[in-house]
Amino acid sequence: MLPRVKITFENGALGGVSPSEDGVVGLVSHAAAVGTTFVLNTPYLVTSLEAFEKLGVDSEASGVNASLYKTVKEFYSEAPDGTKLWVMGVASTTTVANITDKTKNNIKPLLEAARGAINILMVKAVPGGTPTMDGSVDKETTTAVVNLQALADSWTESKYAPFLCLVEALSYSGTASSLPDLTTKECNRVAVVLGDTVSGSKGAAVGLVAGRLASVPVQRSLARVRDGAIASEEMYIGGVVAENGDPDVANDLGYIVPRTFVGKSGYYWSDDRTATAASDDYGTIARRRTIDKAYRIAYQTLVDEIADEVPVNAEGKLAAYHCKGVETSVESAIVNSMTSEGNLGNDPDDASDLGVQCYIDPDQDILATSRLEASLKVKPYGYSKYIDVKLGFKTT
Repeated sequence: MLPRVKITFENGALGGVSPSEDGVVGLVSHAAAVGTTFVLNTPYLVTSLEAFEKLGVDSEASGVNASLYKTVKEFYSEAPDGTKLWVMGVASTTTVANITDKTKNNIKPLLEAARGAINILMVKAVPGGTPTMDGSVDKETTTAVVNLQALADSWTESKYAPFLCLVEALSYSGTASSLPDLTTKECNRVAVVLGDTVSGSKGAAVGLVAGRLASVPVQRSLARVRDGAIASEEMYIGGVVAENGDPDVANDLGYIVPRTFVGKSGYYWSDDRTATAASDDYGTIARRRTIDKAYRIAYQTLVDEIADEVPVNAEGKLAAYHCKGVETSVESAIVNSMTSEGNLGNDPDDASDLGVQCYIDPDQDILATSRLEASLKVKPYGYSKYIDVKLGFKTT
């Protein structure tokens, strides 16, 4: 090749969207194959509704594929084009319990294809036949909650790639007081959505929830009013409009439901609860996603330390300067990827508060144990969920 100067045109600098990798979403859904373009149990990566339609599932789809198309369309009504969505269809004869059971490996192909990038996983189902009820929802719902927690925990421990799960409240009968209490489940990696854009739906609008989460930073609450109304003019809980479907009762039991505010148009999500007690440190999606992002960064930073030579002092303990070096590496990585992005609740009036603290105690006998223990803490935000105002007349 002759010597030359090569200039290439860059694209995307004018108004383009560069979605965060914090919002890579996976969708496992009941579906039917479409020729050779959309094959079941095969993961596909799309970045827009148009790209998904090229697989052969579009607005003309019927049956289970109509539900799948609706979910993807609603996802991209909230998330901008360019947002990564991994999609995999499974046969509609596969129960939700089997889809989510980690021993069945039905979700494994999707997670493996994404190589750990997925940090939000949603499961979409089309219930068939007569459901076995657990209170006012299909028992498959509560089974899926437990199964998905086990799957996410297992994947985190083995692959170091934590993720949040979204599942539907299936076949809801309309009686909010009979909903299973999610606050007793201790499943802080799973959130359950109740409510859909279609009256009398047997599922829920998980696509709208996932799309909103994919488009906001990890520390942002799904219920934040400033982010605007849900991207649907109509929302229902059971067979009635959402505001008449006892959203307060469902919310108190740990479900994510659409609700309204007096004086504001549109619908908003009630909260961002996970299926666990409110006292759980990871009882909200925002805190779950925040700590998961810190986990991923810490792992990527510390993995370079594996089997490295570690200097020791005269007592055979860790050298203090080495501890400080590793602490600084971890803190710097989190500051650069989280504090600078506004993900952590550092005090803006305190220049020394970076929202993260890593500490390694030098008093460790690494010669005997070959084990290095560290403490890592990140600071979350507080959230103004309840605003109480004392209002009266001013007399002086």
